[in-house]
Amino acid sequence: MKSAKPSDQCNADLLAAIIREPCSESPGKSIAHLLIREFGSLRKILSASDEALLSCRGIGPARLAAIRAIPGLARQYFAESMPAGLTIRSPIDTESFLKSRMQHLEHEVFCCLYLDNRHRVLRFDELFRGTVDGTSVYPREVVKEALAVNAAAVILAHNHPSGVAEPSQADERITRRLKSALELVDIRLLDHLIIGFGSATSLASRGLV
Repeated sequence: MKSAKPSDQCNADLLAAIIREPCSESPGKSIAHLLIREFGSLRKILSASDEALLSCRGIGPARLAAIRAIPGLARQYFAESMPAGLTIRSPIDTESFLKSRMQHLEHEVFCCLYLDNRHRVLRFDELFRGTVDGTSVYPREVVKEALAVNAAAVILAHNHPSGVAEPSQADERITRRLKSALELVDIRLLDHLIIGFGSATSLASRGLV
């Protein structure tokens, strides 16, 4: 069993509130603290199987359902933080939004954020799933969707389930292909962000866009 870190206190308190754990439970013996120690982090709790969670003391169907609702609520909260029509004012806004939507995923997804000529959000789409390389991401589909919403600019993003946000050679190749395809229809590629766990890497900042 793993030892809980001092920094896990806040996560344990939040989890206790969500699963409606009595405040009388002492730290270290509460269900939330035991879960943190057992799995090592809140993220690992949320990605654990139903069987693993139900085998823990104090977790039944009702508390399992509450735990399962947390990621969906978080995604919806951040989705509403960047609604259609919102103007993107800084790279930090974009990075925070994309990390909240993608860093928890255990499978790789490729997404596009479509913007108008004033950098207002038109739409956010998940276009592809699976390993991002020359065979799984189709430039014509990205261009088609960009034209469908009359986008003037696009920000690309995909996650690395490993948690490491370092771009691969395949990431760089598909970025160049997509930039060329979008330029043919006069749409700017502003950036391609690689999303890891708690971090993101901008290819534009590295001069690759």
